[in-house]
Amino acid sequence: MQRRKLGRTNLEVPVVCFGAWAIGGWYWGGSDDRAAVDALRAALDAGMNAFDTAPVYGFGHSERVIGDALRGSRERVVLMTKVGLRWDDPRGPVFFESLDNHNRPVTVRRNLRPDSVRFEVEQSAKRMGVDVLDLVQIHWPDPETPLAETLGALIELRKAGRLREIGVSNFTPALLDEAQRILGSVPLACTQERYSALSRGIERDVLPWAREHHVGTLAYSPIEQGLLTGKLVPERKLADTDQRLAKAKFSAENRARLNARLEAVVGPIAKARGATIAQVVIAATVAQPGLTCALVGARNAAQVRDNAKAGELALDAAEVAAVWNGLAHFAFDGTGIVGRVLKKLGLSR
Repeated sequence: MQRRKLGRTNLEVPVVCFGAWAIGGWYWGGSDDRAAVDALRAALDAGMNAFDTAPVYGFGHSERVIGDALRGSRERVVLMTKVGLRWDDPRGPVFFESLDNHNRPVTVRRNLRPDSVRFEVEQSAKRMGVDVLDLVQIHWPDPETPLAETLGALIELRKAGRLREIGVSNFTPALLDEAQRILGSVPLACTQERYSALSRGIERDVLPWAREHHVGTLAYSPIEQGLLTGKLVPERKLADTDQRLAKAKFSAENRARLNARLEAVVGPIAKARGATIAQVVIAATVAQPGLTCALVGARNAAQVRDNAKAGELALDAAEVAAVWNGLAHFAFDGTGIVGRVLKKLGLSR
């Protein structure tokens, strides 16, 4: 597994990290805890030893499963979590409303108040059974809390030995500038952003900023919640509680079009390399300039082992360009034709 330093910190992560959203159960139509534990342990065995989670992933469930699975392996593990999305505190602007793992209504709010940040760090550490978290990231900006107050609390927790490094997520370059200024001598470890062959918006600003300032970049949804695996065939039925069903890009018609494109563009490279379409797409993603690693989810050990192989696949420049250029037409974020059409129809994400 290829490995890279996270920005200017001493943290080293594999180029393919374990994204732990799905094992939390919420949003994805449930999860199997036994399979999730097997997946987490398989990731560790495969050298995919960095695990990215958040309290809101299953409303604490993802972190608890990680704690159960990796207990006794602390020295081998990089634990990365987040703060700022609360479902158990009435303060802060509403971010979204949903159903929790037990189908009960839940309101999630943005809350980066210092006392909330301290509470979340303590709760995350408790759920995962550790004394110190390797990386704590601001999940989303909170318009009601000055960034200086939030980062001040994280700096204090770092000094107290409760966390090692500080990162952010879903930040604009202006907010990244502000964060770096506030942190001063404390390095901004990374920014975590949505990024894939279908979601390329950060190539315009965030990625160049990260390269210039030597800040790590973590890509979430690098295979677009399964769309870029080539395995979401039109006839595949998603669970009724799987919230991907509500998105136009997961329609049977769009899946058919995208799968045909994947087979035409990525298929020949995958065949020549003895790899899967998903592995080639992940390898092409982590090859993009300025990107540190991709956070890839998995529900079972077999999926983990497949993902890990992508971290060992070094594509040449021509192959990377073929994948990236060949899928540009399908970008959903306004950088591709499909995205522009969806936006015009009011169907973009």
